[in-house]
Amino acid sequence: MNPELLRNVDNIAREKNIDRESILCDLEAAMESATRKHFGSDKEVEVRIDRETGEVLAMLDGEQIDIRKLGRIPAQTAKQVMIQKLREDERGSIYAEYQERVGEVVAGTIGRHEGGTTIVNLGRAEAILPRSEQIPGETPHTGERLRAMIYEVKEMPNHIKIILSRSHPDFIRRLFEQEVPEVADKVIEIKEMAREAGYRSKVAVTSTDDKVDAVGACVGVRGSRIKNIVDELGGEKIDIVRWNESSQIFIGNALRPSEIREIALCFELNRATVVVSEDQLSLAIGKRGQNVRLAARLTNWDIDILTPTEHTNGIETLIKTLRSVESVDDTLIDKVMALGAVSVLDLEEIGAEPLVQSLEIEEELAVKMIKAAGMEARRLAESKKAGTAAQEVLAQEAENKKPAGPTEIMSGEKESGLSSLLSSEPIDVEASSAESSDSLPVPDQTESEKETPETSDDENASTKIN
Repeated sequence: MNPELLRNVDNIAREKNIDRESILCDLEAAMESATRKHFGSDKEVEVRIDRETGEVLAMLDGEQIDIRKLGRIPAQTAKQVMIQKLREDERGSIYAEYQERVGEVVAGTIGRHEGGTTIVNLGRAEAILPRSEQIPGETPHTGERLRAMIYEVKEMPNHIKIILSRSHPDFIRRLFEQEVPEVADKVIEIKEMAREAGYRSKVAVTSTDDKVDAVGACVGVRGSRIKNIVDELGGEKIDIVRWNESSQIFIGNALRPSEIREIALCFELNRATVVVSEDQLSLAIGKRGQNVRLAARLTNWDIDILTPTEHTNGIETLIKTLRSVESVDDTLIDKVMALGAVSVLDLEEIGAEPLVQSLEIEEELAVKMIKAAGMEARRLAESKKAGTAAQEVLAQEAENKKPAGPTEIMSGEKESGLSSLLSSEPIDVEASSAESSDSLPVPDQTESEKETPETSDDENASTKIN
């Protein structure tokens, strides 16, 4: 009997997470290889290990031999073969384990940095966090604990490549599952997500239980649940949006905290035209267009934001253009507008075929309508060089970000201390109006005593965490 051999095999199987039978088969193959190399490749060699007693039985051309008397060189050969096979088995075990865990959040210790890539020690294996999967502005330090999502696992010739991610939208989904029990239990469902890592994210949630408020449960008492997620993401803002089956209501919720006057949907173009008042325009667009951009990705609609004046002018121009076409009456105009077209540009993009199918009109009339809309659109483009009010807001914001010239710098040095302080940092319109919306701020040192409601009855509520 050889119980020590079996104990060693069991220890290796437990430490390396390798199947016990695979290790015994590798031992048999290693000893067969060493024996064949010692006696010659033309010899018939067979080695068997008893699974119960650990006794090794070696046969050479049908005769039993004592494998322990082969000497040092065959023993070294068997050792090298065994080490190689164990490494292969361990790589296979690591690949199988982490391949099943793709999409899970794991914790590890930052080992070192290679260029822009961070090497993270996960225990059994090392993983890499590429710069492209890191949160912008985040600076991980060696020795720190780090949580990230397993993004991809690749089997390389000599090692297993585990790629982590902290910028993927699913990373936030997994954090919600860990911090909000209702999400993990499927009582609250995350319908859609849109993220710009390091800056802002929008999460659309709904509840399968009428007694559970989806937004309030995700925020937690005094923002305790969402605060843990925000801290893990380095202060990234998170808007929790109430999901709705109605696209109009959902788009309105996604653009919160701005107040929406009207929303027109054009299913042919998958476009939503949103009308907001002048004082709500900057809030709806967001800083550098971030709010409307994330809302468009969250709702899967192209969103155009117009002021009431622009919306009215576009409709008046469309009506005037269609009335100039023979055989077009007010009833047909109303049907065209019911398709979601609010300007001649929209009508030109829709094209003649959808008009024929949806409005049941002659193809010749549809072509005339599209032709008239195209001519009017080109005339407007030539006569009006400026864009919409929303485009002007973005252009003005980009202009304000340009570096000052020498003259501006010299004049700026003469400003008073208060003026310099006010002009040193641009005002964030979204943050300044957070109190007027249904957004709930994460408590900090100055707002730790503010209470955040756990539930909300406003079906159009959007929770914004700064």
